[in-house]
Amino acid sequence: MSRPSRRRAHIAMVGIPAISHTLPSLEVIRELVARGHRVTYANDSYLADVIEPTGAELVPYDSTLPVAHHDWPEGPIAQMTVFLDDAIQALPQLRAAYDDDPADLYLYDIGAYAGRALAERQGRPAVQLSPTFVAWEGYEQEVAAHIMALPGADGYQTKFAAWLAGCGAVTTDVNAFCGPPGRAVALIPRAMQPNADRVDEKVVTFVGPCLGDRADQGRWERPAGAERVLLVSLGSAFTRQPDFYRACLAAFGDLPGWHVVLQIGRHVDPAELGEIPGNVDVRSWVPQLAILKQADAFVTHAGMGSSGEGLYCGLPMIAVPQASEQPMNADRLVELGVARRVDTADATAEVLRAALLDLTTDEAVARRVAEVRDQARAEGGTARAADLIEEMLS
Repeated sequence: MSRPSRRRAHIAMVGIPAISHTLPSLEVIRELVARGHRVTYANDSYLADVIEPTGAELVPYDSTLPVAHHDWPEGPIAQMTVFLDDAIQALPQLRAAYDDDPADLYLYDIGAYAGRALAERQGRPAVQLSPTFVAWEGYEQEVAAHIMALPGADGYQTKFAAWLAGCGAVTTDVNAFCGPPGRAVALIPRAMQPNADRVDEKVVTFVGPCLGDRADQGRWERPAGAERVLLVSLGSAFTRQPDFYRACLAAFGDLPGWHVVLQIGRHVDPAELGEIPGNVDVRSWVPQLAILKQADAFVTHAGMGSSGEGLYCGLPMIAVPQASEQPMNADRLVELGVARRVDTADATAEVLRAALLDLTTDEAVARRVAEVRDQARAEGGTARAADLIEEMLS
C-alpha cells in the first residue's frame, strides 16, 4: 500500500516515446502520484494512452524519434545522432512548459538528454531512471572509445559539444554528460548489469523491475488442462519475422502438455503462417506480464524489460536477440544459468524444441531460476524506487 509523502512536491519525468523505455517507469510514476505528489510526465502524445492512466499530467512535446515505424538508421553513430537531434529540438519545447513551472525534482530517461539539460539549466536536482544497464568504471575505455573511433564520431562529438555550450547545461563535456549521472535508479535486476562490481552503488541503485498488475492491458487466464505454458514474443519492434514464427509452430505445435501463446505483432498476417496447431494461440498483441506470471517458459528477444520480467517471474528463457543491447542481454542470461541463446539464423524447429526441453528438464536451471528470481524481488521494486526519489527531495 502506498504511504502519503510528508512533503508534496512537483516531480517531472522527461521520457522518450519508446514503449520499452516508458513501461519500466510507469509504476514508479503511479506510486509517486499515490503518495500525493504532483507528477508531470513530458513525452510525445503518441504515448498519452499509456501515461495518463498513472495519474500523472502529460506534458506533450513533439519527438522526432522514429518509434512509430521503427525506422532506425544503421550504425551506432547514426542512431546516437537521432537521439541528439531529438534532444536539441525537444529542449525548447520543455522550456516552454517548465521555465514558468519548474519541478522540484526532475527524473529523466537515459535517452532523454534534454531532461538532464533542463534540470541543470534550472539548477534543480535530477535523477536518471534507467530502463537498461548503466555505465561502469572503465566503460569509457572499454566500450565508448571504440564507438567514438567510428566514422562520423568526430562530427557527432562536435555537434553535441556545441549544443551543451549553448543550451544552459552545467556539464559541458560530452563524455561527462553522457557518462555516469550524478544519481541514478536502475529499473533492472542487478544480475543483468554488466560488470556490476564496477558500478558505483553510491550513485546507482538497482531496484529491479517495477511491476504492477497492468490490469489496463487486459487479463489472461491459463487454459484448463494446460500442463505447461510457453510465451513466444519478440517484443514490439522486431516482429516482422514470419519465418521465425513458422519455425516456432513446427517446434512447439502439438508438443505434449504445452499450451503456446505466440505473439506475432501487427506487421505479420496469421494467414502467412499456414496451419496453426491446436495448442497454439496466435495473437498480434498480448498482455505479456499477465501471461508470464502463469507461464513455465519464455522465448524472448532479450530486451531488457522482457529479460527482467522473465527473471522476476522465475522463468527459463530461450533468448533470440534481434538488435541493440539484446545480444549482450542474451549472453548475460546464459551466464546466469537461466537461458539458452539461439540466434535467428540458427532458430530451426529442431534447435528451438531441443532448447525448450533441455531448459525445462534441467534441475540446475530450475535452481538458478529460483535463486535469481528471489534476488530480483528482494531489490525492492517500485516502493524502493519511490523511496529513493523522495530522499532526493530532501
